[in-house]
Formats: sequence, structure tokens, C-alpha cells
Amino acid sequence: MDKGKCRVGMLGEGKIYRRRDLHSKLGGQQQSGISTPSQYPVIMIFSGESGKNYGYKDGWQENDVYYYTGEGQEGDMKFTKGNKAIRDHLLNRKDIWLFKNHKPGLVKFVGKMICTGDHHRTAPDRNGHNREAIIFELILKKK
Repeated sequence: MDKGKCRVGMLGEGKIYRRRDLHSKLGGQQQSGISTPSQYPVIMIFSGESGKNYGYKDGWQENDVYYYTGEGQEGDMKFTKGNKAIRDHLLNRKDIWLFKNHKPGLVKFVGKMICTGDHHRTAPDRNGHNREAIIFELILKKK
């Protein structure tokens, strides 16, 4: 896959993909909820119900904004690694691709997103301790 051909057009909204196949083509962290392939201008983010077990509460809000909880299962979240990549995606000219977990090993492509800003609030970590969390506010990018 050429860097120039790595566009949202290669993915279909609502279509199901093997996460393993996405990583084999693009690279990036395979176990993380935020994957930043170094060779392509994309950030793949993965969201699902199992995140609730680790202090993450993602989902659509009434105003068509998707709340996506940043990285970090324990302690206060910081703007490093994937969190920094999402925050700075426009500055770094990287697209955010949102995937929802579908079945084990399979993800559904929701669409190309834009981070409108970040929202801080107190939220429990995976051990139930309150901490500063980073909740990104994302909207679907218009075609």
C-alpha cells in the first residue's frame, strides 16, 4: 500500500475488517486502543464495550459528538503517546479512523473523525480510583 493511497476511501463506513489485517497493512500498536502507524498519516482508534472494565466510557452523545477516552488505565492521564497524537492530529496532518469492536478480532469502521478539543473530567481508573481523565470530543469529518 503506497503512502499516497492510504485514504479513507480504502475503507467503507459500516464495513467489518480483521484488526490483524489492518495492522499487517499499516502497522501500528496491535494491543492498544490508539494505534499510530509510523509510515502512514493515520491514527486508528478502537472502541468497544470491554473498555468499561478498564475505566473507559466511550460513545455517541446527543449532539453527534463521540466521546473517546484516552490512553491510561491507572492514575491521571497525560498528553503523551496516543493521547498526544489525537490532540495534535490536525497540526500533524493525520486522519483519525474510528473503529468499534464487532466480534473478537473484528472491527467495524465508523468513519473518519476530527478532534474538536478535549474534555477533562474525573473518572475512575481500572482499579476504581478517581483520576483526571482525557475524554476526546470527536465528530465525523464531512466528505
